[in-house]
Formats: sequence, C-alpha cells, structure tokens
Amino acid sequence: MIGSLFLSVALTVSSLAMGALGHGYVTEVADPYMSPRPQRIIRDIPGNGPVENLSFIDVQCNGEGGSATKLSPVLAVIAAGSQMKLTWTPDWPDTQFLTNGALQGPVITYMARAPSDITKWNPGSSAVWFKVHEEGKDSTGKWGAWEKLFVQNKGVYTFTIPKNLRPGQYIIRHEIYLGVQIYPSCIQVEVTGSGNAFPTSFVSFPGAYTGSTPGMVYDIYSTSPSHPYPIPGPAVWAGGN
Repeated sequence: MIGSLFLSVALTVSSLAMGALGHGYVTEVADPYMSPRPQRIIRDIPGNGPVENLSFIDVQCNGEGGSATKLSPVLAVIAAGSQMKLTWTPDWPDTQFLTNGALQGPVITYMARAPSDITKWNPGSSAVWFKVHEEGKDSTGKWGAWEKLFVQNKGVYTFTIPKNLRPGQYIIRHEIYLGVQIYPSCIQVEVTGSGNAFPTSFVSFPGAYTGSTPGMVYDIYSTSPSHPYPIPGPAVWAGGN
C-alpha cells in the first residue's frame, strides 16, 4: 500500500445548507477523535486508505466492502463558475514520499446530478457521472498527483464548476489514482445560477474503469517522462463552459 490520504474542502463562494454549521468548508474527511463526529459535506468514508477493486461500489465514493456510500445530511451551496479548492493531506510523519515519485498519477473530477434530495440519494451502478476536470502527465513528465498537486500547489487542487451548468444538487466525485489504488471522495453541493447546459453522455462507477482501461495499466517506471499518459475515463465535458 502506498499510504493514506485525508481530503479537506474549501469553497471560494459557498455556504452550508440544511444545517446551521457556519462556514462552507470542512476540515477533514475522517475525524476519529471527535465524538460525535461533526457533519461533513463530504460523504463519510471507512478510512483513509485506497480502493483497489474496480468492480466494487467502493470505487464510486469510497464505501466499505462493497457497501453503498454513506449519505451526509448537509451540502454546500456554490455558484456555477465558482472555484472549489480541495486540499489533500498525506497521513505520513514526513514528506519523503513526495520527492521519490510515490504519488505519480492523475487527478480526476466527476459530477452527477441528483434527481431529488441529494442527502437521500445514492447513484448505485447507474450511468450518471460526467467528467469536469482532469490532470494527468504533461509533456515534461510532471504528474497531476505529484509535482503539480503536492509539490507545486502544496496539496491544494483547484477546479471550476462549469459556468453554464444547469442548477441543481450534485455529487462531486474527486479522485487521485496511483497505480492500482484509487482514492475517491464524494462531496455534496447545490449549484446555483441561470445556466441550462447539461451533458448527454455519462459513465457509471463501477463500470467506467476496468483492469484493461488505458491509463489503469500504465507503467510509470518504464516509460520516458515525455511519453503520453492516457487518462482513464471519458473526455472532460466541455459543454458547460
């Protein structure tokens, strides 16, 4: 196992809905030292380790042993076109792993629109997900989940909610993919605005990735820095911008 990661979220323009919890951010995905644990807009995860079985529902939002994702009673409100900042914190006592290439891989973000109350909805195996952002390996050999995320941006990943996206409640599925290990997290938000754009092609989790999907079987140690990396999953939806 490569290790474990914590994720926290900050919204540049946001507020919490369905609960008077103050500002629109969370400090940790897992907080085992507080009882009761505070409510989060990130759906609860069983731990801070990776998902390795691509056929399990766990690959969607990081469930446990094939169980459905746990729901959260709160969500954040964010305007279409606003930025969301996601902060990854490695669960190691030092940062040696950041300089030895242990975290080489892509960073990918999907969204799925809830048909009703997002605090009561699980997508299951339905094809409802569309990709809104991805960061793979550039022509100089720098990886989204290593040099760019952890070294250059000090663990802070920023992406923009598509500015013309149709308003509604959405799950944001954000992941780091490292070798055969996936670290997914799901964030509940309500997108506001006057846009009417919405994709027509979707993928499911599980289903979007298999063991033979390009990018899932890429050997990062036997290829040159300039060798292209095929990011797993569909193309980024461009209609929202």
